[in-house]
Amino acid sequence: MNVSFVSRYRYFIYRGGCDMRKGYDGLSGMVINEFKMSPLSGDVFVFISKPRNKIKILHWQGDGFVIYSKRLEKGTFELPKLNSGNASIEISSDQLQFILSGIFLSSIKKRKRYEHKIVEKIVI
Repeated sequence: MNVSFVSRYRYFIYRGGCDMRKGYDGLSGMVINEFKMSPLSGDVFVFISKPRNKIKILHWQGDGFVIYSKRLEKGTFELPKLNSGNASIEISSDQLQFILSGIFLSSIKKRKRYEHKIVEKIVI
């Protein structure tokens, strides 16, 4: 999958196995019912099959949905460690690229870097 995922989006991966027969409407329904989010938010939603050999990525691009899909002929996709009881977990664009490339998430070590946090201003 030679698609570039940029850091300006938020990425959420579904923690349960997903029925890969689902299309735009079925995956959008899962975003609403399982993620408790709007599929029209511009966020990117990632679904992996129960055997973890298929992946679908749903993204609203302002005028319509796009689904990226990949089926592995051999091997599986790694799910990140999930510590919460939520239906989904937020991942970075880098983590998604690692998952798609078959890189073990547990073996990646990042050096410390400055990370700018955006603080929302309260308007009174």
